[in-house]
Amino acid sequence: MFEYLPLVVGGVLVVCLACVPLNSGLERVVRRLAIALFDSLARSRASANRGHAQSLRAAHISRPYAAYAAVTYLYTGIAVVVGSIFGLYLGVAGLLLLDLLPPHVSRVAIPTTSSLAPIELFAVVAGASAIIGLLAGVAAYEYRWLLPQYKAGERERFIENTLQRNVAFMFALSRSGMGFTKILRILSQNQHVYGESAAEFGVTVRDIDLFGADVINALRRTGRRTPSEDFQEFVENLTSVLQSGQSVSVFLRNEYDQYKEEAESEQERFLELLSTLAEGYVTVFVAGPLFLITILVVIGLVSGGTLGFLRAFAYAILPLGTLGFIVYLDTITSDTQGGDGEHEAEVRYDYVTQTPDEVSTAADGGTPSRALDTDAVATDERNRARLRAYNDLAPARYALTHPLETITERPVWLLVVTAPLAVLSIAVRWGLTLSERGLSILALVRPERLELLLPTLDDPVIQALLFLIGTFAVVWEIRKRRLEAVERAVPDFLDRLASTNEAGMPIVASIERVARGDLGGLNEEVDRTWTDVRWGAPVEAALTRFEERVRTPMITRVVTLTTNAMSATSDLAPVLRIAADEAQSTRRLKQKRRNELVTYLVVIYLAFFVFIAIIVALDTIFVPAIPTADQFAGAAGQSIGNIGQLTEAKKAAYSLLFFHTALVQAVCSGFVAGQMSETDIRSGAKHAFIMLTIAYGIFLFLA
Repeated sequence: MFEYLPLVVGGVLVVCLACVPLNSGLERVVRRLAIALFDSLARSRASANRGHAQSLRAAHISRPYAAYAAVTYLYTGIAVVVGSIFGLYLGVAGLLLLDLLPPHVSRVAIPTTSSLAPIELFAVVAGASAIIGLLAGVAAYEYRWLLPQYKAGERERFIENTLQRNVAFMFALSRSGMGFTKILRILSQNQHVYGESAAEFGVTVRDIDLFGADVINALRRTGRRTPSEDFQEFVENLTSVLQSGQSVSVFLRNEYDQYKEEAESEQERFLELLSTLAEGYVTVFVAGPLFLITILVVIGLVSGGTLGFLRAFAYAILPLGTLGFIVYLDTITSDTQGGDGEHEAEVRYDYVTQTPDEVSTAADGGTPSRALDTDAVATDERNRARLRAYNDLAPARYALTHPLETITERPVWLLVVTAPLAVLSIAVRWGLTLSERGLSILALVRPERLELLLPTLDDPVIQALLFLIGTFAVVWEIRKRRLEAVERAVPDFLDRLASTNEAGMPIVASIERVARGDLGGLNEEVDRTWTDVRWGAPVEAALTRFEERVRTPMITRVVTLTTNAMSATSDLAPVLRIAADEAQSTRRLKQKRRNELVTYLVVIYLAFFVFIAIIVALDTIFVPAIPTADQFAGAAGQSIGNIGQLTEAKKAAYSLLFFHTALVQAVCSGFVAGQMSETDIRSGAKHAFIMLTIAYGIFLFLA
């Protein structure tokens, strides 16, 4: 029992380390322990590891270098101990395995434990323990310092993707006459809208508000700690303009025009990269599998032995390779979209805002009365716990009381309903099939039984998959088309508001005039906004409700910009013109990208049809033409080696494999087509449904 105690201790330490990020209290205990043990070492290494400190600041990790380094040293020490323990047992296990080798192998090449002296056995076990412990410690240390570098790299991409929108926002508010410090403060308050660039300006605002720095020094400090070179260059140019007293509005206009040109050139590079990837996908994942399957089928029919690899290729290698390709596509498309993609809208629900502490003071000069009332404090804590629970359950309560709205706002939630139905359908139909044959579910565990039952068990799976993908595709397309109709109307809506405001109308009259016209997808929402204003709601509140109803990134940016500009000036025409230009530019880039990507969509469809045609030819022409063992023996009088060993069962196995390969390729090609043509894998659901229906229908017709 005691010989396994170190292994148990090592396992407990691993579990505890895995639970640290999940519990704030445990994380606090670990941090305090690390500081108590390694604080002096961490502080002494601060000057030598300036790069690590910079990566922590760039990643916006809310821990000073000494605290983060102390925890890193603690994790490294624990990793060394755990790795040494595991290495000890691995060394012993390796020595025991040597005794299981055949005698002639152990005599000639590898010594056994009986042939080693005790000191040699100890050296082997100690060496394995030391090496694995050292490797574990190095891995833990490097991982802890690579993590902030990775986060800083992610933030760099997000900052550069959102910088154009932030510059447009600052330019628009500067045209309204708002002070630059106030612009930065408003921008930092809307980080959920303007992304990581706004978070960087939030650091500047913090330095101004909390540490009393002037705007120029605060901007310079932000530029030194940012991970983005583009943002650093922008901040340096901005501080030069602020120091020289030049017009900030003119500078921001020039920067905005420059970023628009860079966005167009970046899109051209992206389309060129995507064309190369489309050709690579067709070559590697369509033409390559065709050649491979054809060659292996010929070899397998003649000499045998390839059916297992073909199954592994169809059921594992092809889908996993396609998944990796989709993940890579998603990475590059999210980097080049600039954050203008159709993000998942948050589901709306009623909630109770948690109010700050309201501590009443006594009349004698400030002693909190609640601090002396233990019962009142306990009651207050219970009420706050109930309030937190109420807020936590609000999304689930909204989903249950508004199912249709929830599904249309977040189509992924539809899978919560359809996935269990699909699994239940498969289970019921499998149970009926097995009961008709007098078998139990354990028959599926036996490979020979499963191979015989598979032709009758795959139809329920395919039909359930069609139901799952098809229902999601319908709901997703409805939502996407609604959002596209709304975003198409946004530039026209802003242009009309700007024109009426330039004519001297106040914003209320402008909204009334615009609401009378035809705005396409925005007609209903603008009418509801005008109704709110007419019934006495402030314009800012009416526009905020408009944004909450529509829930698109473009509308959110427009409403945020307009409501903040209204607090500075009544002349909103310049601001609205800038917002309209930014919306039109975004819309034009997206439309141009979509038009270019249609070509690659057609290429993928054509490649899929070629794949299906060749698979069908192999299944209906080539394989049936190969003689079986009986036919070959009857014609030649005997079989030669493996030639003539083909049976009808093997032909059926190849035919089933062709069928499944076509279905797997249909699903994979569909989702790749959606990711490539519309830069969203969810848009690939309709293509996957279409291709899967075509492949399934063709093989059903042939059967």
